[in-house]
Amino acid sequence: MHVNTDTTTHKNYLSDLINDDEKPMVKQEPKNCIIPLGCWLRATSLDETPQLINVLRGEMSLIGPRPPIPYEVAEYEGWALNRFDVVPGLTGLWQVSGKNKLSFREMIRLDVRYIKRLGLVQDTSIFFKTFPTLVALTREALASRR
Repeated sequence: MHVNTDTTTHKNYLSDLINDDEKPMVKQEPKNCIIPLGCWLRATSLDETPQLINVLRGEMSLIGPRPPIPYEVAEYEGWALNRFDVVPGLTGLWQVSGKNKLSFREMIRLDVRYIKRLGLVQDTSIFFKTFPTLVALTREALASRR
């Protein structure tokens, strides 16, 4: 991740994910990292922790759909815009329901389903599933790097 990096490659990668109902939503692997620790932080999802500041500011919630990039939203179909009916979150139903194994369309469907069933019970369930899910995804990511 570098400042002022050309986003064309990432835009094309996202476009492929959005338009292919079969491709899983796997993070695009960085070609290089500024520091070696950066690749590890990305693999373990610890690069997301600064977003806790956004939660404290009230700009994000702990639980909810992941915030998208504006050029991602430009490719959404109308029904997918329903995911903006709630504040975005650090973790959500998609993250604890298969994340890297699900397609873009499945991610959006889970986000919309989450919104239709908003409530403390669902949020609590997602919250308690998040840590074990992160541990499993981290093990998987680190194993694949070996």
